Amino acid sequence: MKFVKEAVPVASCEMGGVVGRRAVQWSRANFRLARLKHSQISVNGGGIHVAETGLEHQASVLFLHGWPQDWSAWAPVLEMAGEHVHALAIDLPGIGKSNVADPPSKPHDIADMLHDVVKAMGREKLAIVGHDIGGQVAYAYLRRYSAELEAAAILDVVIPGIPPWEKVRRNPSIWHFAFHATPRLPDLLVSGNERAYFNFFYDALAKHAERITPQARAAYARAYASPAALRAEFDWYRAFSQAAALDEADGQAPNFIETPLLYIRGADEPGDIDFYLDGFRSVGIRSIRGATIADCGHFVPEEQPAALCRALLDFLRDVGMI
Repeated sequence: MKFVKEAVPVASCEMGGVVGRRAVQWSRANFRLARLKHSQISVNGGGIHVAETGLEHQASVLFLHGWPQDWSAWAPVLEMAGEHVHALAIDLPGIGKSNVADPPSKPHDIADMLHDVVKAMGREKLAIVGHDIGGQVAYAYLRRYSAELEAAAILDVVIPGIPPWEKVRRNPSIWHFAFHATPRLPDLLVSGNERAYFNFFYDALAKHAERITPQARAAYARAYASPAALRAEFDWYRAFSQAAALDEADGQAPNFIETPLLYIRGADEPGDIDFYLDGFRSVGIRSIRGATIADCGHFVPEEQPAALCRALLDFLRDVGMI
């Protein structure tokens, strides 16, 4: 794969083709009728909840959700991708049905736990896709286990320690990074108010907030409603400084990554995608390309699932995985 200097725009879900037409008809109610297997994979301290479809396919794609969501943010993409690959999504440790005592907070430690899950499932031909916080975990997985990955994709997130990390961290519009990292206070204030607090971010960051349905918002609030889940989510942010130090060290070492990486942003989310692509190149990611999803804000998997699925499948075909 060649470097792509400019991000490639991807059409919205009104595009032609089977994937585009199916997206209009998708709903959570319909997806519950689809062929979907739920299971718990044992890990140190508990279990990780896995939802999967397309089990007949050899190539597997592991989808990691962001904040403040759970595995079901990927439901429309799972339905479409499952016709081509083994598509599986998890609840991150400590969230939703992934009950783990003392869940890891650094992306690198979460990646190690998920590596145990992948090994337990016996899947070897693997790509990993992460959105938001899940994208930080996907990057850590790529750094640690690149030899075991066919490809990776990261959506709508900055990686701690990698440009433009410092610029993003200092942006006053990203105030919640510092708030969430504050000891105890966000746990106290958000407890019992999860839905209202999360709704602020869905409405502020999405181009099409209406596509994050009331049912989805209620499900996400339930996934974070326990004190343990609240602590787990805010601990992700409390670990940012440690994660940044680890990622900076990895980037300075002569440790080039050849595994193909696709970086995706919604076209209506602030931030120049080229800054992110250059950041990945600066830390040794040699096979990197970018794509923007048209008519879309931060929550790409729900705002434009068909366009996202098409971009991912085209990428996996191009790198020879499927």
